[in-house]
Amino acid sequence: MPKVLISDSMSKVAQKIFEKNKISVDVKTGLPEEEIVKIISEYDGMVVRSATKVTKKIISAAKKLKVIGRAGAGVDNIDVSAANKNNMIVMNTPGANSNATAEHTLALIMSLIRRIPFANETTHKGQWEKKNIKGTELSKKTLGIVGFGNVGIRLSNLVKGFNMNILVNSKSLESRKKDYPHVKNVSFDELISSSDIISFHCKAAKDGKPLIVKEHYKKMKPTAYIINAARGNIVDEKDLNDALNENLIAGAALDVYSKEPAKENILFKNQKALLSPHIAASTTEASIVVAEMIANQISDFLLKGTKVNTV
Repeated sequence: MPKVLISDSMSKVAQKIFEKNKISVDVKTGLPEEEIVKIISEYDGMVVRSATKVTKKIISAAKKLKVIGRAGAGVDNIDVSAANKNNMIVMNTPGANSNATAEHTLALIMSLIRRIPFANETTHKGQWEKKNIKGTELSKKTLGIVGFGNVGIRLSNLVKGFNMNILVNSKSLESRKKDYPHVKNVSFDELISSSDIISFHCKAAKDGKPLIVKEHYKKMKPTAYIINAARGNIVDEKDLNDALNENLIAGAALDVYSKEPAKENILFKNQKALLSPHIAASTTEASIVVAEMIANQISDFLLKGTKVNTV
């Protein structure tokens, strides 16, 4: 009987699917790397979300492991190269939490431009800051979306009702642009210089370098806003902090960080930065969908050899 380790908290539906398929499953969450190294040799499969870092050390100790499943899209927390070298399949669940992430992005945008966190905090304190809070409308503004995968597409559809102009920077869009007549594909420089809001929904660069640095902010409108709910290392946080302090841009909202958990960060206490703790995909609905998808995919692989959503 195959045996699977679930090492991160997720919907119990995953465990039930494995049990239904007569696959032995252990749920052991919050384990440090050294503890996983001690037990991983027992398992044929492993399921993670974003908390567990599947390192080369863990992979080297996994003598029986055939498949690593990420309940979500990003696999930055898995050493995919080491897994492939050890003949292990890595799977993810693309699209499963796209709506959740797009909706959170829209929530960040609205909260940022209407200064909702500040309004909430001061009102709770009995400070009637009505005269000091003036927001910005989305109508007739330009939204720049960097990357046009599942999340970017969903965001572009969500903002249709706001009468926005939508620019996209995507290498893959040219071959499918007939399907998205409501957006215009442009260069990165044109997007950042023309957009009122710039939202990242792309992969990080292969060399790990940020996609946006100090020189880019100088090309933007001083009224522009940056949103990052994609990958932490897309944005150089020091350069972003400088750009905010120097009024090169008006504000920023981040859900992901260069180092997570973000216990310390240069953007902490910057009043122009709206921050959330990597929760864009954290909805009741999305957590069930990703758990179902990854459990079914791993079950099919271990029992039938079926490979789906491999990376």
